[in-house]
Amino acid sequence: MSQDPAVAYGDKARYDRATAGLDAPLAVVDLAAFDANADDLVRRAQGKPVRVASKSVRCRALLERVLAREGFAGIMSFTLDESLWLARSGFGDVLLAYPTADRAALTELTRDARAAAAVTVMADDPAHLDLIDACRPAGHGAEIRVCLELDTSYRVGGGALRVGARRSPLRRPSQLAALAGEVVRRPGFRLVGLMAYEGHVAGVGDEVAGRPVFSRTVRMMQAAARKELAGRRWEAVRAVRAVAPRLEFVNGGGTGSVQHTAAEAAITEIAAGSGLFVPRLFDNFRAFRGRPAALFAQPVVRRPGPGVVTVLGGGYPASGAAGADRLPEPYLPAGLRYDPQEGPGEVQTPLLGAAADRLAIGDKVWFRHAKAGELCERFDTLRLVDGDRVVATVPTYRGEGRTFL
Repeated sequence: MSQDPAVAYGDKARYDRATAGLDAPLAVVDLAAFDANADDLVRRAQGKPVRVASKSVRCRALLERVLAREGFAGIMSFTLDESLWLARSGFGDVLLAYPTADRAALTELTRDARAAAAVTVMADDPAHLDLIDACRPAGHGAEIRVCLELDTSYRVGGGALRVGARRSPLRRPSQLAALAGEVVRRPGFRLVGLMAYEGHVAGVGDEVAGRPVFSRTVRMMQAAARKELAGRRWEAVRAVRAVAPRLEFVNGGGTGSVQHTAAEAAITEIAAGSGLFVPRLFDNFRAFRGRPAALFAQPVVRRPGPGVVTVLGGGYPASGAAGADRLPEPYLPAGLRYDPQEGPGEVQTPLLGAAADRLAIGDKVWFRHAKAGELCERFDTLRLVDGDRVVATVPTYRGEGRTFL
């Protein structure tokens, strides 16, 4: 994200004042930016509720904050163990976005009627239902809420070219209807939802700085993919509702596609989470410009020479295909870059640029992570900043002793 130097310096000065009495490494969330990003998600959702993707937040206090805002409803979780913990913490609507093979957690779920009423599990194969049944106590235990997932990948040339994540094997409406019938026929299950996550639209930027041809290609692909998926998703919902007329929700979207997915009549709710923190991978979208809300600071510990400082740690790459875009971004002060021979290191990171000469030992350099919630796996606490003050310190999942993946 290109920054006006004056604005960037003002933010650095504000964050430095807020954390003047705190040693780095540390992580902050700017509450004004977080709330503004939440408002933007609601605006783009066009009246449809936004379900918060917990993997992109990984902090109960911030989940509570955003769910207290108008326009948000429910959590999309990433493991069953996490889902149970959230349900028992008072979150009443938790959709597990991925199938589980966690037998211990499934056993807990089938034996805890209150948790089972709050948690919906994901299935795209009869084997998922078999595994749940194998974990049930005698007498079938609690009724299990089930959501089916539609494959959203875009395929061209009879499948010769495929764009999109390899997720569900359920692509055709008839396949979803068949599994829906299996769920409905089995005692102890209730089919309540359908999910389709279009990651190749929601998570791929369509306006990448310095890459106009690539960006135009992405926009063309995404336009075609949205059109194909909208028709197939409508048919899939119709096929599933013919089997389960009382389907409670149809979930779709992601931060980058909120406004497009919300426009589909078949969709009843939108999933989003990264748009609250706005990590660096979400700088490349034409449809919206979020405010970076989650940052981490590393202290300057060395000055090896002119135009160079070294900070402690910083080697926090994001998941996904390895590449420079998965690295944290040296953000404030503006104008710092990695040494191409070293990159971000396990215990120290040299940074190059004229801005280095204005930094002293002990000063903070502020970074943005490439992804949203993964930052919280590196820090026990988040300092919540309002203006130029830290107004609260809250634990991340890690800080509560919960490392689910």
